[in-house]
Amino acid sequence: MLEELKQKVFEANLKLVDYNLVVLTWGNVSGIDREKGLFVIKPSGVPYETMIADDMVVMDLKGNKVEGRLNPSSDTPTHMALYNAFPDIGGVVHTHSPWACSWAQAGRDVPAYGTTHADFANGYIPCTRGLTEDEVNGEYELNTGKVIIEDFKKRGISPEECPAVLIHRHGPFTWGKDAFKAVDNALILEEVAKMAHQTELIASFDKSYNIGIEDYLLNKHYRRKHGKNAYYGQK
Repeated sequence: MLEELKQKVFEANLKLVDYNLVVLTWGNVSGIDREKGLFVIKPSGVPYETMIADDMVVMDLKGNKVEGRLNPSSDTPTHMALYNAFPDIGGVVHTHSPWACSWAQAGRDVPAYGTTHADFANGYIPCTRGLTEDEVNGEYELNTGKVIIEDFKKRGISPEECPAVLIHRHGPFTWGKDAFKAVDNALILEEVAKMAHQTELIASFDKSYNIGIEDYLLNKHYRRKHGKNAYYGQK
């Protein structure tokens, strides 16, 4: 079942290793078949170096395992919540990449400081509120997804214009049109988070420094890559 999608999700998971976004078994990628209402996700705790495509687990959008001999990632309920809430996304990634995690652990949004960030997201990368003790002790992974959805709705952020989020004290989730694009977005988020830290460090030496991208420049760079009037790249 969904053999082609399993292969793609398997290969996308290996990209996390290629991009140095994971160590050990940290991190996971999923991809969805919208027509069938099923998604494929990495199994829990399986080393990347021994994992094969047939290890991928097929889930439905109610959290039921449809196919697979292994247990799905422990983050599966978060992926499921995002697929249900954001109907235009086709892949989801979770990592513990160090720069993005550092901002999450600090409980801070990643500000838009320059055009590299603007090429990726139309504004800051949000860090959610912290989960309550009851949310952590209850359906923790599902509640993680709910907090992401709550945060985007509360702030009026479009998941298409900001394909990334930081979970307070935890780490990043990204998404995209498919599993591979979601992995690319995880890599971009890591680079943007690193640049933002370095920008603040440099600016800290002189409080007169003016950091933060101007709205008109942010909008120009975002719109030239995204939307119906985008002109970056090839048709």
